Amino acid sequence: MTLKASDLPVGHTHKARLVEDLKRTQIVQYAGASGDYNPLHTDEIFTVQVAGYPSVFAHGMLTMGMTGKMLTDYVGDGRLTKFGVRFTSQVWPGDTLDAVATVDKVFEEGGHKLVDLTVTTTNQNGVDVLKGYAQARVD
Repeated sequence: MTLKASDLPVGHTHKARLVEDLKRTQIVQYAGASGDYNPLHTDEIFTVQVAGYPSVFAHGMLTMGMTGKMLTDYVGDGRLTKFGVRFTSQVWPGDTLDAVATVDKVFEEGGHKLVDLTVTTTNQNGVDVLKGYAQARVD
């Protein structure tokens, strides 16, 4: 199914569960896939005893990647033209993350129909862990 501009009124939302009960194994797998072995994400002893955090925590880019997949599931592969975020809170093992994309604007530019989206990812406590924006081509 191709997303159509006529199906996207301003304020329309798309919601998705990104992960339920994030596992430490998933964080370590991401470290391997990304090559980012920062001990804050992989070494419990360092993170707790040296850095003073309660536990290791997920890479921000892992959260961004999961949120990006939600967006491409919504608008379709190869349709994102912009995607930017800021990380607003840490993501811990055991967290459940949900994301929402909200339509801000539907417009035409350079012969292409586009949609601007606001994106928010929250944890199981309703705390925003990521806020951002995206733009995508729509038919």
